[in-house]
Amino acid sequence: MTPADAGPARDLLNFYAEAGVDVALDEAPANRFADASLEVVAPASTPPAARLRADPAPAMPAAAPAAPPPPEEAIMAARAAAKSAASLEALREIMNAFEGCALRTTAKQLVFGDGSPDARLMFVGEAPGSEEDQTGIPFVGKSGQLLDKMLAAIGIARSEVYIANIVPWRPPGNRDPAIHETQICLPFIQRQIELVDPELLVCLGKPSMVTLLGVTDGIKRARGRWFSYKTDARDIRAMPVFHPAYLLRNPIEKRFAWRDFLAIKKALGK
Repeated sequence: MTPADAGPARDLLNFYAEAGVDVALDEAPANRFADASLEVVAPASTPPAARLRADPAPAMPAAAPAAPPPPEEAIMAARAAAKSAASLEALREIMNAFEGCALRTTAKQLVFGDGSPDARLMFVGEAPGSEEDQTGIPFVGKSGQLLDKMLAAIGIARSEVYIANIVPWRPPGNRDPAIHETQICLPFIQRQIELVDPELLVCLGKPSMVTLLGVTDGIKRARGRWFSYKTDARDIRAMPVFHPAYLLRNPIEKRFAWRDFLAIKKALGK
């Protein structure tokens, strides 16, 4: 140490001493709490037999969560599991127990579906948001409230329809689901549609349209047009429409959504 360094070093030592630091530690860190020779100091009035030695129990390593299987295996497992569901309630239980999608580990809970299981009209969105993750019910946030108003405008109550999402677990931070996450969850929504067996299927937004109908046109070109959604039993008339979240950001597009909902009302014979 040079003379120029002695002053600052002395000041630093004095600072430590005034702060109560009076023990020099080794260069390598040591866990002093794991030292069995240390004793817990008891008050003088405490009998010697009551003085306990600091022998902490060894810490048990935390079990690491099981890693999900590769996407290809998860998709095959989802297909087999979804096919075995004979009812919506059975499908819900299967999805609750399914561990092939990593989103279930970050979401609060499964967001399965809502509405009448015998509905003539079914809506399918992409994935739940934060409000849905909290309640376990799809479309209960601002988008859902707008959807309820749009239904009421054509004389349909929310309780008369069935609403679900392709991905039933909220992605972290409300990000878009990854392609493999959508494909893993796809067999479940396909089976959900089969079990509800609606007369009309409405895809809310482009992701739902692309995934369920295979339509690659932009939503502005495809919305309001009738397509066919094929199940093992029959074909279901399907229409893509603007997602309510898009309408909240672009209110001017509500005029087109109104036309689409009038077409849905007409198709239902209302």
